Amino acid sequence: MTKRLELTPRLRQLADWVPQGAAFADVGTDHAYLPVWLVLQGRVRSCIACDLRPMPLRRARETGRLYGVSGIQFRLCDGLGGIRPEEADTVAIAGMGGENIAAILSRAPWTADGAHTLLLQPQSRAEVLRRFLSEHGYAIRREALVRERGRLYPVMEAVAGEMPLTPGQCCGGAKLLNDPLADQYLIETILRLQGAVAGLNRASDPESRKRADSLRDILTELLFMREEWRHGDRPAN
Repeated sequence: MTKRLELTPRLRQLADWVPQGAAFADVGTDHAYLPVWLVLQGRVRSCIACDLRPMPLRRARETGRLYGVSGIQFRLCDGLGGIRPEEADTVAIAGMGGENIAAILSRAPWTADGAHTLLLQPQSRAEVLRRFLSEHGYAIRREALVRERGRLYPVMEAVAGEMPLTPGQCCGGAKLLNDPLADQYLIETILRLQGAVAGLNRASDPESRKRADSLRDILTELLFMREEWRHGDRPAN
């Protein structure tokens, strides 16, 4: 009996956005659950799974053997450093901080050439990633929130393009106003920024006060975004 592979909600959202017949690359693959699932489903025409360290790559190969999957290329490389632009048209980078994802993309400017779709799932600092995308020739085509183990995670699909974002959109989401989980996401973001403002207000230096004023402006925008969400039409959760 063939062992069945079930993806976590985060990985399943990424998998759902991989187009049929994609040339797929998974950066920071770890156990390679996503590429193995895509191959098992016949979703991709080619597949590269890469990781920075040997141990995760060994785990990835073991996952492939466990589920009887062949044809995945396993590569030891830093980010996209071991992948040529023509080898993949769809790239997933998931399970790391937004600043790390931004750094990987900054070292691979070919990802903004118009021929590649990026599926991105930051574990933290999503605002850093959104700001990077906005400032470096990418547009967020769609965005979704998934709940996993009681925590909300944003998932983004980005392509080449122009998409200026406000500070509030960087923090609260660029394409989430129709997402049923956006209200909770905005509330969590507002509470986090309110805590940061309170901490900065306890400092006496001018730079901290300036930073607090900037965060208060973002909070005002996030509150307005929440009102927009509350009065919008969206699917039921």
